[in-house]
Order: sequence, then structure tokens, then C-alpha cells
Amino acid sequence: KSLETELIVMKRSVIAIVEGHAEVETIPIIFRRIQDDLGEYDLECTRPYRVSRYKIVKEGELERAIIQATRDRLNPSCIFIILDADDDDPDVLIPMLEDRCRKVTSPPCSVVLARRELEAWFLGAKESLRGFRGIKTDATNPAEPENIRDAKGLLESNMVIGSYFKSGDQPAFAKQFDMRMAHERCPSFRKLFDDFIGILKSIKTSGQ
Repeated sequence: KSLETELIVMKRSVIAIVEGHAEVETIPIIFRRIQDDLGEYDLECTRPYRVSRYKIVKEGELERAIIQATRDRLNPSCIFIILDADDDDPDVLIPMLEDRCRKVTSPPCSVVLARRELEAWFLGAKESLRGFRGIKTDATNPAEPENIRDAKGLLESNMVIGSYFKSGDQPAFAKQFDMRMAHERCPSFRKLFDDFIGILKSIKTSGQ
């Protein structure tokens, strides 16, 4: 093996399993921003593995996705399952999915269900998006963004021009939104942020 190949193999990676095309671009951006925030760069943010939400919650399909994703990506050190909660109760679905994860994988695993929609994270930090990609310059953060049904629609209603285009706007907003605001106002984003940091610290401590 070349030195370059050996270094690639040694690099630890975070694997995300997501449901949408936009999240394939968005989630690595958020993971890299968290590492930038910490000044820590121990995890390679690999391209997420996409599976439809229907399949992920179906018995056997999540397990199959985890096996395939870990097989295709080098040296996985942690796995994140990131979905929209829609109308499901995260307090019920998260423990069930985490239990299924533990049965097929040894790396640490975190299940994050954005309460209703991932776009609620941007609503929680909407003031930091003022003037960006058409967001109104006087836009304000709603008090409980994750209790809002149709977060995408509300986000679009705050755009002066154009409409919300998920595959383009979601990754762009992920680069721009204030993560501290979202952390404060959105419990599911707080879980993603805190779990990522916890896993990163665990990996550094154990020397995995």
C-alpha cells in the first residue's frame, strides 16, 4: 500500500443514514461545522447513505442499510440515523431504532429525529439567515420551531423572492445558520450536536 492509501484507511469516519437527497449534502456540512467549532478534525464526514424513510422504519431494512453503509465506507467509528419525525413520537421511535442499531453494529450509534422536519432547525435560527437566499431582513425566530407543522412552508413564507427549493436551499442554509441558536431552540438539533461531540470525545479518549 502507498502511504496515501494507509492514511486514508487510518482516517476514522462518521456514517450518516438519511432519507432525502438534500440531507446527503446537508448533514456532512453540519458535521464539518461542528468539528470546525471545536477545532477538532478527527472524523471524516463521508457521503451519507440514503434510504427512504418507509424502509428505515420497516423491520430489517435499517439493519440492512447499516450493514451496507459500514461495508462501503472505510473505518467507521460512529453511525447517525437522521430522519424527520413527521407525526411519529420521537420518544417512542428513537429507543426502538437505537435498539435495532445496536444489534447489528459495534460503533456508537445515535438516532436523531427532527421534530416534524429538519427545516425546523433553520426556523430556530432564522434571525441568522436574514437577507440570505431571500429570507426577509426582519425575520424572527419562532418560540417553539419544532412544534410547527410544515416548517418548509413557514420558511418559504419568510422568503421575499422565490420559493424554498430543498435540494439547493437546505445545504446553503446549513452553511449559514447559527448553530448556537438552533441548539438553544431545537431539542433534536441539540441532540445531534451533543451526541456528535460526545462520540468525538469518546473516540479521542479511547484512541479508536
